[in-house]
Order: sequence, then C-alpha cells, then structure tokens
Amino acid sequence: MGDERLPLRSIAVYSLPMLGIGYMFGLVNFYLLKFSTDVLLVAPATMGLIFGISRLWDAFFDLPAGYLSDRTVTRLGRRRPWLLASVVPISVVFLALWSPPDGLSGTALTLWMAAGVILFYSAQTIFNVPHSSLGAELTVVYHERTRVFAARLIADTGGVFLALVGIFLLERSSAPRAMAYRLSLIAAVVTAGLILFSIAQQRERAEYQGRGSTNPYTAFADVWRNPHARLLLATFFIELLGVASLSTLIPYVSEYILHTPGYTSYYLLGYLLPFAVSIPVWIPLSRRFGKRNAWVASMVVKGLAFGSCFFLGEGDWLQIIAVVTVVGVADGCGRTIAPSLQADVIDYDEYRTGQRKEGAYFAAWNLAAKGAMAVAVVLTGFVLQASGFRPNAEQTETTKLALRVLMAIFPLVFYAIAAVIGSRFRLNESEHAEIRAALAAGVS
Repeated sequence: MGDERLPLRSIAVYSLPMLGIGYMFGLVNFYLLKFSTDVLLVAPATMGLIFGISRLWDAFFDLPAGYLSDRTVTRLGRRRPWLLASVVPISVVFLALWSPPDGLSGTALTLWMAAGVILFYSAQTIFNVPHSSLGAELTVVYHERTRVFAARLIADTGGVFLALVGIFLLERSSAPRAMAYRLSLIAAVVTAGLILFSIAQQRERAEYQGRGSTNPYTAFADVWRNPHARLLLATFFIELLGVASLSTLIPYVSEYILHTPGYTSYYLLGYLLPFAVSIPVWIPLSRRFGKRNAWVASMVVKGLAFGSCFFLGEGDWLQIIAVVTVVGVADGCGRTIAPSLQADVIDYDEYRTGQRKEGAYFAAWNLAAKGAMAVAVVLTGFVLQASGFRPNAEQTETTKLALRVLMAIFPLVFYAIAAVIGSRFRLNESEHAEIRAALAAGVS
C-alpha cells in the first residue's frame, strides 16, 4: 500500500461490500418514499419530514463517527472494527424498515417508519464513514485514488442495479408488503456476509494509527480552515441538490406526468447503465483534462439535461430515456472524481497539521451529502402536499407543474451554481505532487 499501483484484488476486496450497501441505499432512496405513500398510505409530507429529520440527524452523527474512527487503535486497525460493528444493525434495521407489522396504522405506523429510517441511516454511517476513509488510505498516488473510488462506485452501482430488480418486483407484485419482506431478508443476509468477508481479507496501514486529532472540535475546524476542502464541500453539496431530484421524483414523474406506471425501474436502468459504463472512461479522461475540469464540465451537461425535463408530457418516454442517459454518463464523472479529490485534500491537511484525519473529512463529506438529500426530500414532500398531491389518482395541473419545477428548474439552477464554485478549485496534480514530496521529506 505504498506508491506502487494497487493490485486489482486489493481494490476488489475493499469494494465488495458496496454491492449490498448499494442495493439497500438504492431501494430506500429510489422507492421507499413511494412505497410508504402508495402502499403503507403514509402522507407524503410526513414521509418527507421523516426523511429530512433522519438525514440531518445522520449527517451530524457522521461527525463523531469520523472523529472516533480516526482515534481508534486496535489489532484490526482503526477502520475495520467499525465495519464489524455495523454488520448487525445494518441487517436488522433494513429488514424491519421494509416489513412493518400488518396491524400498525396511523401514529404507530408513522413512528415505526420514523424509527426505521433514522436507524437505517445511522447504521449505514457506522459502515460508510470508516469505509470511505479506508479507501483514501489504500494509496497516496494521485490517479490511483481515482481507480480505488471508481471500483467502489462500480460495486455500489452493481448493488443499485439489483435494487432496480427489487423495484420491478415490488411494482408488479399483488402483495407488495410480502415481497418487500422477502427482498429485505435476502439483502440483510448477503450484505452481512460481504462485509465480514472484506474485513477478513483487508489490511490497514499500521503507520496511520494514533495520528488522528486529539480534539474533535479542532479536527472539524481544520476541515473548515482548509480552503480546498471548503470549495470541494460547497460544490458537492450543491451538485447533490440537483441529482437528488432524479432519485426522489422519477417514480412520481413516471406515473403522473408520463403516465407510464410501473416503468420506474426501466427509467432508472436508463440512468444506471450509462452511468456504470462511463465510470472507467472517466479515469483516463481525468488524467488527460484534469480532475476538476472533467467534473465541472459534467455538471454543466447535467444541468442542461435536467432543464429539458420541464417540457415532459404524457407519453414522452423517449425524452426521459435520453435525459437519464446523458445524466448517467455525466454523473459517473462526479461520483468517481469527487472522492478522489477529497483524498488529495486530506494530504494537504496532513501537510499543514501533521495528522491523518480521513474520518473527519469523510464525515464532513457525508454531512454535505446527507444535508443535500434531506433538503431535497423535505422540499419534495412539502411541495407535493401543498400542490394538492393525491396518491394513486390523476393529478391536477398544479401538481404536475410542481413536479416539473422540482425535476427540471431546481436542478438546472443548482448545477449552474455548483459549476461556478467548482471551477475555483485549485489543488491539481502538480501541487499534490509537491505536497507528497514535502511529506516524504518530513516537511510540514
């Protein structure tokens, strides 16, 4: 795990658990809102509020998880004990979330779903912050980090592909609650096995143990004082406000704008296939044009593609396929390159402070991601309710206009802002090489 090219097996072992994690997140992020409103009959504003509160709570829960994993010193290392601790809560909570007791309704059902969503994201934090941090530690080589996070993303995307199969089965099932139970049980068992296998096969850098910040406030203050980190986090947050529209709204747009009920999985597949194919393509493109330049260009493309959704109408399935295809290709860039840049920013922090704070940085990263998702889901829930949304019925023109604005105008604006901010990021390959040389020479 030095300056050499990482063996493919090491990257694969690291990435493998993301198959299960990606499935869980895919099913929850793409379909739990619609499952809750249309099958469980929970009000959309209520579910939107539950998602918003859970993501905000989870975002702040990331901070102590990141700090404590930086400070952990054990025989297993500082990340793997956290991965081990995540196995039981991730599996049990995911199963409970998709299988509320049949007799629950009203307030009791709302409380069950609230507890399930909050605990689901909290359990995922126990895994995700240390796992992302471990990825940044596998190599210090500038472009090798892009390989690591590309592989992690490919595994994650593979899990989301499987989630689309789950959505397909749920949308066509005559007993969706029973189907949800079966799917969640399989996912819980498989994900637990993948995490345990990865822990057993993975090794960590012994020299990084005991090098986290001794003060949590200082750790996160260092993140904020890092000028590269501030720009990166702001860009990432605003970019995710745009892409959150796709995962949250596509089931509603499919049924109530396009009038193609049951086609959500097809449209998401139209996004995910080009997304997955594009991931390895962005690695050489980022080498040729620079990580930042490739990322900014992808945001411009995504904003324009989303903006065209304003003109969607009944039967426009070809247009939405074209849009999600373009967005998928472009989104492969940001999802691959952004965490690679984050790892480079952590090296700059080490140059300034002499500490290795991957956990603190990826906790701040997750705070931005989950904050953006919370804003998007809360906004969607309240706008739909305010516009007169009625589940399983023809929508008014006001509701359809609200869906178009949420799906098109908001992402267009957010991506434009993110591209402008991202263009100011300055930590490039040559500056990173100077930082690594100084660290190797013991200069800070």
